[in-house]
Amino acid sequence: MSKILNQTFTLANGVKIPKIGLGTWLIDDDKVAATVHEAINLGYRHIDTAEAYGNERGVGEGVRTCAVAREEIFVTTKLRAEIKDYETAVAAIDESLQKLGLSYIDIMIIHSPQPWTDFREGEHFFEGNIAAWRALEAAYKAGKLRAIGVSNFECIDIENITANCEIKPMVNQVLSHIGNTPFELIDYCQKAGILIEAYSPVAHGAILQNAQVADIAKGYGVSVARLCVRYCIELGLLALPKTANAAHMRENADVDFEISPADMKILKQIAPVENYGEASVFPVFGGKLHKDGRLEAKNFKK
Repeated sequence: MSKILNQTFTLANGVKIPKIGLGTWLIDDDKVAATVHEAINLGYRHIDTAEAYGNERGVGEGVRTCAVAREEIFVTTKLRAEIKDYETAVAAIDESLQKLGLSYIDIMIIHSPQPWTDFREGEHFFEGNIAAWRALEAAYKAGKLRAIGVSNFECIDIENITANCEIKPMVNQVLSHIGNTPFELIDYCQKAGILIEAYSPVAHGAILQNAQVADIAKGYGVSVARLCVRYCIELGLLALPKTANAAHMRENADVDFEISPADMKILKQIAPVENYGEASVFPVFGGKLHKDGRLEAKNFKK
């Protein structure tokens, strides 16, 4: 078993969270329990899901029926991005607990400061995020959640929470990988004691064809994917590679090596990823979700 799978970060409230987690986005609800079992058998102890993934039921089944005690597994889920009022948020938290079939959730986070149809279009939904956050605070105080956090929040969105609410976010889960690393946001959060979690650390596969990155990976005798995950760890970020493939799970966690400062400097300056392939339709990768449900790769570049 990779050593990294036994290592943890400590959140601001003292809760320990594994440095690597398994992302479950786009894994079907009827298949994800088997994926969770596979990951846990390989040594993973952190499973990341979301209301919006539609697979909380299956993730919960996988956690409940695996061979490892519940308290040894860290479960993350997310409040839907569209929920921007207190009562709906309260109901959604209880719904997640019910779907997961768990008595508590290790951390629940607001999935986005904006509904996906409005992602990064100027409106920050300050009041709605305060309302949703207060619902998370109440669930945290009630013992339903061991920790609470946010996702895709910019500095101004975090400042809105810290200025108007009682509890500071403990994590901020954001898109971060070689070729797209939000250094200012990372610095801001780390100084504030907020752990950055990096989703899509392999750029949804888009970085795999980068010759410069591949050359550096070759120098360490590792795959590009392993280099990408290690890059996040070197920056003090929690890595959340997503896969349903057991071989890839094993590979993504096999990162017990160090990247030299010289190579880290090069990797920090890799040209930005501008084409996420099929994933380019999703808002976090530059796409647009229309009100009618259509997805459009508005920033697609060949």
